[in-house]
Amino acid sequence: MFAQSSEIKAFEEKPSAPQGPMSEIEFAALLVSRVCHDLVGPLGAVVNGMEVLEDERDADMRADAIRLVTSSAEQALARIQFMRIAFGAAGSAGAELDLSEIGRLITGLLAGGKTRLDWNVGATYWGKDWAKLIMNATLLAADCLPRGGTVTVRIGADPSVPSFHIRGEGTHILVAEDLQRLLAGEPLSSAVDARGVQPYLTHKLSRTVNGGLVLTQGEGFVELTAG
Repeated sequence: MFAQSSEIKAFEEKPSAPQGPMSEIEFAALLVSRVCHDLVGPLGAVVNGMEVLEDERDADMRADAIRLVTSSAEQALARIQFMRIAFGAAGSAGAELDLSEIGRLITGLLAGGKTRLDWNVGATYWGKDWAKLIMNATLLAADCLPRGGTVTVRIGADPSVPSFHIRGEGTHILVAEDLQRLLAGEPLSSAVDARGVQPYLTHKLSRTVNGGLVLTQGEGFVELTAG
């Protein structure tokens, strides 16, 4: 999944489960499982909507099916566009990514859900690993808001020195114990699964850029800071 050998090596520097380091094949398999899990819902809805269109003659039902197909296809596309950069190897070594575009991708990912993105980031470019880190950290903050809320993203005053502050606020904050341990690089009581591979990736990205990613939780909020 990662073209650079230095990035692959980083995944093996410290085991995240007591049975030993995660191999390249295991990591790739888990990440693919995560991608498939995130796509199967909206793509399944597209198929269901198309089946309705094939058999249904009622105009209102067909209109509902068209709306379902359209919204589900847009959701699947937004997830693919996000994951292509956040999970993939977009850009060559040393490539820089436009944070305005990163904000657009995250906005599209959250569109239609209960969580709103407040992207307070000016037009600037970051190295791809830092860009991937802010994407994954923002996704983690949103995942901690099961009932929705607002995720606010800010970067440091000097855009040439990457750093960020992400704050998720909502009526209910849920931070899994495994998430804390994965982000801290601590071993788990069991193997990392497809659900945990994304925070595992986030931690490894933080180590790669020496970002010092920290997660803190309080009453009604969760914060992730780096840099």
